[in-house]
Amino acid sequence: MADVVIYTKAWCPYCVRAKSLLKKKNQTFREIDIGSEAAKRAEMIERAGGASTVPQIFIGNRHIGGCDDLVALDRKGGLDPLLGA
Repeated sequence: MADVVIYTKAWCPYCVRAKSLLKKKNQTFREIDIGSEAAKRAEMIERAGGASTVPQIFIGNRHIGGCDDLVALDRKGGLDPLLGA
C-alpha cells in the first residue's frame, strides 16, 4: 500500500471529499491538519511547489494536487495504480 499524506483543515469540504475517496479505496493516509499545526503550513507550501490551498495530497513523493486533481486522476484510472490497488 502506498504512503499517502494529505494536508487539511478541519472545516474544508474538499478535504472531506478527498479523504472520503481515499477511504472508499481502503487507503490509509497520514493527515496533517495545518489549522492546528501552523508550522506544517510552510512545509506543505514548499512540498506543493507554492500551492497554499487545502487539501494538498501526496502519494509517495509524488504531488497529486488538491481534491479535484485526485478525483480527476481516479476518473482517468490513474489513482489505483499509484495506490497499489
